[in-house]
Amino acid sequence: MILSGRARVAGVVGWPVAHSRSPRLHGYWLEEYRIDGAYVPLLVRPESLPRALRGLADAGFRGLNVTLPHKEAALALCDEVDALARRIGAVNTLVFEGGRILGSNTDAFGFLENLREQAPRWSPGDGPAAVLGAGGAARAVIVALLEAGVPRIMLANRTQARARILAAELQATGLKGRIEVVPWSQQAATLAEAALLVNTTTLGMEGQPPLEIPLTRLPPGAVVADIVYTPLETPLLAAARARGHTVVDGLGMLLHQARPGFEAWFGVAPQVTPALRAFVLDTCDT
Repeated sequence: MILSGRARVAGVVGWPVAHSRSPRLHGYWLEEYRIDGAYVPLLVRPESLPRALRGLADAGFRGLNVTLPHKEAALALCDEVDALARRIGAVNTLVFEGGRILGSNTDAFGFLENLREQAPRWSPGDGPAAVLGAGGAARAVIVALLEAGVPRIMLANRTQARARILAAELQATGLKGRIEVVPWSQQAATLAEAALLVNTTTLGMEGQPPLEIPLTRLPPGAVVADIVYTPLETPLLAAARARGHTVVDGLGMLLHQARPGFEAWFGVAPQVTPALRAFVLDTCDT
């Protein structure tokens, strides 16, 4: 598509950024909806982030996605941050408006939308959720689940101290529901109570060791989700599918979290479709 002088421009900042699938994703929507606009990858060093964000806002960019390692630093640079991002402690979506930087975190939205799409029978009231991992993705997933009404989170991480810190920080934000830290060695035993199991670690990702957790005690009706999407079906999801569980892959979280930003920057509410999923997967970037 040929751009005009009125083209709307957004992008993604990271260090590195070449692995990001966001340009491919947003580029698909720009073409599909025939929008006079562009979405570009921007390689920004951590020490250059403050100058870069103000400069891009002054240059007329509509906004940005923020990827590693900038999500927490970008929050501190915003003029306004929504309550959900404050609870998560990071932003991944910026909107530039009247010289101000407005920050939000759409990872929680993306996780829930993906969960509801791929597991439509799941309900927050079904019971506790077991969450594996205590990184940034776990923060977003736990906030999403507790905000949605899940009564209890059973959190396990290979470094238990990190899980305890995460639980304390999130509970201090006033979230409803309870976060119970479980030793990594006892994670399998907790599955008997779980209505949902979510892996937020990199275990099972291409190039990483598999997630070794027996599912024998997981109730038959429990849903199993993995935020990893390379491969699309991780060993965890393959094992769960073989036992008859509803499984949720991680690609949909990436696709759905992009929707609010695209709408804010380009003025169109985009749709996540099978054609989009296939297009985003058809790349060798990661």
